[in-house]
Order: sequence, then structure tokens, then C-alpha cells
Amino acid sequence: MRDFHLPGRSTVIAANGLCATSHPLAAKVAVQMMEAGGNAVDAAISAALLLGICEPQMTGIGGDCFVLVKPASSDDVVALNGSGRAPKGLDAADLRAAGQSIMDPSSAASVTVPGAMDAFCRLSKDYGSLGLKAIFAPAIHYAEAGVPVAPRTTFDWKVAKDVPQGAAAGFYLLDGRAPSAGQMFRAPQQAEVLRRVAQDGRDAFYEGEIAEDMVTSLQNAGGAHTLEDFASTRCDYTTPISGTYKDIELVEHPPNGQGATALLMNNILAQFDIAALDPFGSARAHIEAETAKLAYDARNRFLADPDHMARLDHMLAMETAKKLAALIDTKKAMAAPAPLTENIHRETVYLTVVDRNRMAVSLIYSIFHSFGSGIASDKFGILFQNRGAGFSLEDGHPNEAKGGKRPMHTIIPGMLKKAGKVVMPFGVMGGAYQPNGHARFISNIADFGMDPQAAIDAPRSFSDDGDMKVERGYSDAVRQELSDMGHNVSIPDTAIGGAQAIMIDDENGVLHGASDPRKDGCALGY
Repeated sequence: MRDFHLPGRSTVIAANGLCATSHPLAAKVAVQMMEAGGNAVDAAISAALLLGICEPQMTGIGGDCFVLVKPASSDDVVALNGSGRAPKGLDAADLRAAGQSIMDPSSAASVTVPGAMDAFCRLSKDYGSLGLKAIFAPAIHYAEAGVPVAPRTTFDWKVAKDVPQGAAAGFYLLDGRAPSAGQMFRAPQQAEVLRRVAQDGRDAFYEGEIAEDMVTSLQNAGGAHTLEDFASTRCDYTTPISGTYKDIELVEHPPNGQGATALLMNNILAQFDIAALDPFGSARAHIEAETAKLAYDARNRFLADPDHMARLDHMLAMETAKKLAALIDTKKAMAAPAPLTENIHRETVYLTVVDRNRMAVSLIYSIFHSFGSGIASDKFGILFQNRGAGFSLEDGHPNEAKGGKRPMHTIIPGMLKKAGKVVMPFGVMGGAYQPNGHARFISNIADFGMDPQAAIDAPRSFSDDGDMKVERGYSDAVRQELSDMGHNVSIPDTAIGGAQAIMIDDENGVLHGASDPRKDGCALGY
């Protein structure tokens, strides 16, 4: 139990249903959807769509999603890959010939076809109960009426205010400036898009006037996108991958997501007695940093569109983890891995919902960099993700940019199981940090007995591209010890990531929700 003398949050406990998101309004809408008779899928989609209005620099209908679903009647987790593909006309060879060595995140070449809308419509049809008109209604309302901009969203908006270009600046800046906290943000053109999809389904987005607006806008920006690229977009159900850390099984999406990186990190950390260390000390932070360097190096080499990679079994093998763990010096930092040619970052939203029948949804939804590519469609203001910046331009690399391929993706929803039962849907936002965040969250629970809120609140560190970011929650003494070990230590300008989780407490018949104070959101139940 936390020290009630100190600032902090308790877990939110509810019996009938609960949502944890990065914005309170989205949590409220999710709960209202369940109170109206909807299930966790209805609530999750409704909240996700609204987050595109509440946090437009983080996510939106021009982006992608990944979803894990535990049906009410089973503990067999279903994975839905809602990530889009590169337009068929994209070719790394053409970009190399033009003098590029990495993908330009602000170019139309970095825009992959948005996959989230197709996934939401498919998920609603297959697992929802209320239908598109009901679950789209809140986002339509708030897109027209407006949402007051929250403090953390304001901070992020100001940092990225120069990203929206052309038409996007008109849609996502207020009189040319980032909004201040409390100012209203409206997106009436998006409300019209949502209204048409609610009425006519996914084809209203991927064909007809809305698709024509997106394709024309991208072509005018130099993109190779066609109406056929949009019309042929389809999400895919996939088989989750998993691994065990102590008595906890971590369930992840298979590639093209980076969930395998979290499983490899867990396997490496399992070779050390992490529980014997100070949870907030330098020794644990150091071993975790070295583990991340090795696991992320494997990710950089192997992960890609699953149709173009063949080393997943090698990444997940315990023998691989043991060999990598043997490379770690517990007293000295190793050099950073070879830098990634792909652009890895940035912004995303995560939410989780569990309903009264214990259907559970773990959903992550993103436009990649803050404000994505910075390009929006001219008429409807649909802001395009730049997920194609996650491609490599290295000739022959499994993740080499090519038409029809999905890029290696950073966003990964998670679920935890014990003894075969789903006990906690969770996610950790933060771009490249996410696998490290999954591994730390699980370790906080398994090694140090923290409840979900304490596991989220605990300070974070992350060794990324030669820079070991150490949050202010750590002491100066720890920072000095890490520096003495050879780490290049810094205090990040922005807190590392964000997280949400719901623990399913079958013994008491209740749910325990946790939400990261690094974001504006909350856990809310009924």
C-alpha cells in the first residue's frame, strides 16, 4: 500500500467495468458506453476515436492500431494487426537514387496507408455489440463541439507546433499557434468523416470522396499513393507470441510490431537476480540498460514485415538470451548498438478496457511522430501518419522500404497471464521505449511486488542511441553511479512514456485500474 502522506495515486477499483486511458474524457465515454449495454470492444473503439480529438498530435484516423482482445468466454487472446502498408509505388531503390540514406519523416514517402479505421470497423463487426453509429457518436459530438486542451497535451503540442505543414497548419494550429491549456480544439471536418463511416462502414473511408481527398493530397505532396492502395487496405488477425518471466506470461503481437523485443529483454533479465537489487538503484538500471542495448540491436537486425523476416524463433530462443546475457558486465557499460537507420519514436495513445463479463481489450493507436508526417488532407483535415519512416533504406535489409510492405512498428499492446488466465491488459507508450517499458513493468510486479499503479509510477530510465535518459525520480547519486559505469547520463526534457493497466481480481470479483501520472488521463470504472 502506498504512503498516503506523499503525492500519488491509488488504483481505481470497480466491479462492473473499467477503462484506463491517457485522457479523462475518453475514459468517461468508455464507461458510458458500457453502462449503455456495450462491451469492452465498443468502449475501446469509442474511446480511441475520441482520443484522436483529445490528443491529435498523438493519434488519429490517419494512423494505425494494434489490438489484443480476450473474449468474455475464453482466455485465448486474439490479435488484430491494424497497421497499413506502403503504397505499391514506393521503392527504396528510387529513394537511394535520389540521394536519401534514411526515410524522410516529413515527406509523403513516409506515409503508409492508414490501417486503424479498417481495424475498428472489423473489430466492431466481429466482437462489438452496439454497432458503428453508437460507438462513433461521442467522437462525432466532441469533434464538432470541441474539447478543452489538457495540460500534457498542451506541452506536447507546443514542442511540435512547427510540424504541421500546408493544410495541416490550418487544421491543427489556432491562429498559427499551439493552443494553451483550456483552449477548445474542434475538428468539424473529421466529424463529417466519422459520420459517413458510422453510416456506411469502412468503404466510406477507403473509397469515394474521403479516399479521393487523401490520395489527391498525398499525390500533390509527392506521394505515390493511389485509390487502389486505399481500397485494398485490410487488417489481419494474427497469432500472438508470448514468453514467461517468473510466473507471469507476457502476450504480445508478432512482427511487424516490436513485441518480440520485450520478450527477449525478459529472457535476458531472467539470467540475473533482479529481485535482489534495489528497485530504484543504479545496479538494476544498469543491467536493464545493457539488456535493452542487446535486445534492441537484435530488433534492428531482424524485425520487419513478417512476410520478409525469418529470425523470429532465434530472437525468442532462451539460448539466444543466455548468450546475450553473458556479454553483460554488471559494472561497466558497453557501447551503444549500431544506430538504427529507421526513424524510431514517438507519439501514441494506449487504452485498456475490461467489461462486466471480463472481455478485455488492450489497444494502442498512433500516428508515429508528433503530428505524424505533418501532412493533412486538404478537405477533411485527416492528418497522415509517417509510419513509413520506420522502414530502412539499406539494400537487402528485411525492413527495406518496398510497396505493399508493412514497416517495423513500435506500438505494442500487452496482456499478462498467470496459470493460463488473463490477469492484466496493459500497455506502455513511448515509441522506442515500449519493449523496455513492458519489461520494467513486469519486473516491478514480479520482482518487487508492486501493484499496477506503483509499477507505473516508479521512475524510469532508458538507454537510447548512446544516451541514458534517467528521470528525475532517481537520485543524483544513482545518476553519478551510472555515469561512473560509463553511461552517458541525461535527464530527459519529457517524462519517459506513459502507461495504463487493469488488473482482473477474480478472487474479489473486481477490477483494479492504473493510469500514468505522466499523462493527462485516469482510470475510471462503474
